[in-house]
Amino acid sequence: MQKINFIAENIKNIRQRIARAAERSRRSPGEIAIVAVTKTFPAESIQAAYQAGLRQFGENRLQEFESKRSKLAQLEAKWHCIGHLQSNKARKSAQLFDRIDSLDGSVLAGKLDAAAAEANKRLPVLLEVRLSNEPTKTGIAEDDLGGLAEAVMGLPHLELLGLMTIPPYFDDPEQARPYFRTLRELRDGLSRTLGNPLPVLSMGMTHDFEVAIEEGSTELRIGTAIFGSRREAD
Repeated sequence: MQKINFIAENIKNIRQRIARAAERSRRSPGEIAIVAVTKTFPAESIQAAYQAGLRQFGENRLQEFESKRSKLAQLEAKWHCIGHLQSNKARKSAQLFDRIDSLDGSVLAGKLDAAAAEANKRLPVLLEVRLSNEPTKTGIAEDDLGGLAEAVMGLPHLELLGLMTIPPYFDDPEQARPYFRTLRELRDGLSRTLGNPLPVLSMGMTHDFEVAIEEGSTELRIGTAIFGSRREAD
């Protein structure tokens, strides 16, 4: 019960912060979704977040999600794959997840499309864009984004919804603002080029989500602020 109350109170506080950030940018809080990042957190914590009203959850690792899945089968939730996805895990990921938020290459796109066809589904995806030179960051380079987007648009079993990025970590969240603004501008330009709406901008995490909202984020990936500290770093 203590854990449930702790998580529910955290979610309430996050929603209040979202509302204030949305007001500053003249947006509606209803435009902004929370994807709870559940890496390393047990099924019981996910169930507590569900009870507190969250319906979208992001897992970084396929094997970890598989180990929790049986305990979460009763939840009417959407499951996002948000971690770097190797192409040899595309088939299983397309079966288990409702959306892939980290698509970053044409080979992976082709394998996801084939897996979605096999599963008789149309799989929503986001393109992960790498906007910094950090060696630990994954994603498609900005210059290659247009080509990948056009390739994905041509795959019948994938549905391109938008873009995702993870900027460098800064002690001052304001320093992340240019990265969020760049992603929004890339999305807007790509949408015009493709002649297709790309409604999802997945950007902003525990330490910088208010700035991301001000720059147009429609989905926040939040873990620590909901569940507390992890056993390992994000």
